[in-house]
Amino acid sequence: MTVYRYALGALGLLLIGIGGRLVAGLPDPLGVLVWLGGALVLHDGVIAPLVLGAGLLVAAGPGRGVVRGALVTGGALVLVTLPALLRPGTPVNPSALPLPYGRNLLLVLAGVGLAAGAARLLRRRPAPPPRGADAPAAR
Repeated sequence: MTVYRYALGALGLLLIGIGGRLVAGLPDPLGVLVWLGGALVLHDGVIAPLVLGAGLLVAAGPGRGVVRGALVTGGALVLVTLPALLRPGTPVNPSALPLPYGRNLLLVLAGVGLAAGAARLLRRRPAPPPRGADAPAAR
């Protein structure tokens, strides 16, 4: 196991070196470093605490599986749609964003919430009485 750990560490250092060399060759390496720093601060200062807080709230409540599924699905939808929403200006190709992504994202998230609520309600229904061998015999 230790050999694999050292091999993966060496591979990681090699890839970091390659990435550093590529960034150094850019016309504006400082801009890339500022972007990376901003992404790190956004992730560690905003996104991670929100996810941890939501995880604590979900773990304490009923229907954890359904709520987790809805949160993971909604998070994936937001991550996929966010670049299109945050891109400034009009797209070069007008057919790339022909619909209002913001409104449609909210509609899809509402659909995910409704589906999760329906799944939660269906799980709360009592099971039907058993039929067959366990049922009382008919005379």
